Amino acid sequence: MPNLIEAVYFLTAFLFIMGLRRMSHPATARQGIVWAGVAMLLAVAVTFLWPGLRNHGLMLLAIAIGGGVAWVLAGRVAMTDMPQMVAVYNGMGGGAAGAIAAVELLRGEVVGLGFVALAVLGGLIGAVSFSGSLIAFAKLQRLLRERPIVFPAQQGVNLTVLAGALLLGALLLGTPSPATIGLFFLAALAFGVLMTLPIGGADMPVVISLYNALTGLAVAFEGFAINNMAMIVAGTVVGAAGTLLTQLMAKAMNRSLANVLFGAFGAEEESAGAVQGSLKPIDAEDAAIMLAYANKVIIVPGYGMAVAQAQHKLKELMDLLEARGVEVKFAIHPVAGRMPGHMNVLLAEAGVPYERLYDLEEINPEFATADVALVIGANDVVNPAARRPGTPLYGMPILDVDQAKNVLVVKRGRGKGFAGIENELFYMDHTRMLYGDAQAVVNRLVQELKQVYAA
Repeated sequence: MPNLIEAVYFLTAFLFIMGLRRMSHPATARQGIVWAGVAMLLAVAVTFLWPGLRNHGLMLLAIAIGGGVAWVLAGRVAMTDMPQMVAVYNGMGGGAAGAIAAVELLRGEVVGLGFVALAVLGGLIGAVSFSGSLIAFAKLQRLLRERPIVFPAQQGVNLTVLAGALLLGALLLGTPSPATIGLFFLAALAFGVLMTLPIGGADMPVVISLYNALTGLAVAFEGFAINNMAMIVAGTVVGAAGTLLTQLMAKAMNRSLANVLFGAFGAEEESAGAVQGSLKPIDAEDAAIMLAYANKVIIVPGYGMAVAQAQHKLKELMDLLEARGVEVKFAIHPVAGRMPGHMNVLLAEAGVPYERLYDLEEINPEFATADVALVIGANDVVNPAARRPGTPLYGMPILDVDQAKNVLVVKRGRGKGFAGIENELFYMDHTRMLYGDAQAVVNRLVQELKQVYAA
C-alpha cells in the first residue's frame, strides 16, 4: 500500500507542475487549473489509504464543510472581488500548515531535532501568512483603511514581537509545553497582523504574491516534518512560483521587497512639485467623435474599471470600433488592479481576446502611433512623474500614455492615486477628462458612437 500511495503522490507532483506551467498563459490557464485540481483530488483520496490513519469521518466532514463553503463562495464572488478571495485562500493554506504544526507539536510525534525545527518554522510561517492574509483581505474589502496604518515605534514593536516568536520557537525544540506552543502561535499571528497593517493598497499585488509564497513554504516544511511527499512537492512548487511572482511584481514597481513591507508607501500624501496646466473636461459626445475618427486606440484599464465592473461595456466599445476598422489594443501594467493578472482576468471574463492584451514592454512603443489612448480608472501606472527624480514614483516603469496623440481619462473624481501625488498626465494639453462612474461613462460612449456611425 505505501508503494501505491507514493506512486500516486508522484503522479500528483507531475500534475501540479504541469498545471502550474499551463496556468502561466491565459489561453491554457483554465486547463492548468483543472490539472492542478485533479492532482489535489488524487492526493486527498489516496491519503485515506495511509496505514494507521484514523478519524476518517471527521476528515470527510471537514472536506464537505470546506468544499461546500468554497463552492458557494466561488459562485457568488464577483470577479472584481477575486483579490479578496485569493487573499483568504492564501490565508487558509497558511492556517492549515500552522494547524498541522500545532497538532504535531502537541502530540510530540515529530522525532528528531531537524524535523521539529521544520515543524516549528512551518508553523511560524503559516501563522504569519494566515493572519497577514486576513488583514490583506480586510484592506481589500475596505473593512480597514487601504492606506498604510502606522503608529509610533512600529518597526521596533514588530521586531520585538518577531523576536518573541523566534524565542518561543527555539524553546519548542526542547520539551514543548502546551502553554509555550500557544504563546508561540499567538506571537506568530500577531506578527502577521503587525507586518501587514503598514502596507497600503497600492502594494497589494506584491503582498498577495508574498503570502502565496509563504503558504507554499509553510506547507513544504510541514511535509518534510511529517514525511508527506505530496505536501513537500505541492508546497515547494507553490512557494517557488509565489516567490518568482513576488520578485516580478516588486520589479514592476521598481521597489525592493523590504521597501514594500517596511516603507509604508502611500501613508501620507506627498507633493511631486507644482503641476503645470489645468484639468480639461470633455463630454461623452465629443469623446465619441474623437474615438470614431481614430485609426488606432489603446485602452488602459485600472482598478477603477474593476470597481465599476466596466469590462463588459469596454468589450462592447471595442467591438463597435473594430467593426469600423479601428485598431484596438489593451495595455496591461503588471501591477494594475489588486493582484497579479487582475485586469487580464476581468477582460477575459468579458470576452476580450487574449491577443488584444499587451504587457508594458510590448505596448509602450505603440503609444506614439496611437490616435487615442483611453485610460479607464488607472492612475499611478500612467503618471509621467515616475520619470522624474525626487518623486515618490520615480523609477517605476509606467505605460507611456502621454506619448499618444490624444488622451481620454475616465475617472470618478479628482482624487490622487495611491502614491498620494497629482498625475501630470491629467494636466497635459492633449488630455481630456471624462468624469463619472466608469461603467456609466463607457456606456454613454457606446451610445454616442452608435449615433455617430449611424449618421
